[in-house]
Amino acid sequence: MEKRNLTRPLQMIFRVSEHEKNLILRKMELAKTKKQSAYLRKMAIDGAIFHIDYSQLREICGELGKIGANINQIAKRVNTSSRIYDEDIAEIKKKQAEIFELVNSMKGKLL
Repeated sequence: MEKRNLTRPLQMIFRVSEHEKNLILRKMELAKTKKQSAYLRKMAIDGAIFHIDYSQLREICGELGKIGANINQIAKRVNTSSRIYDEDIAEIKKKQAEIFELVNSMKGKLL
């Protein structure tokens, strides 16, 4: 005889139509859930499962890191020479605009 999980000794059974089963399977796929029992238990208890794709956010954070490194290089050059050049200010303004653009694009994707 197969040993069952002792933390969940009770079983619940319910019936669905073919269409409902296909909807459930599709939603499991969208939620990136492979185990049907885990998905159904989560939906019955919480009513919703959210899967958030953070890949775009990670990409934007990487870009922000590169921009920050560029600004740090400019700051180091200014501190070393005790002079700030028009090109440095223009570069900082350009990088600031890039940050603003990245943040706005992320807001648009999240909304």
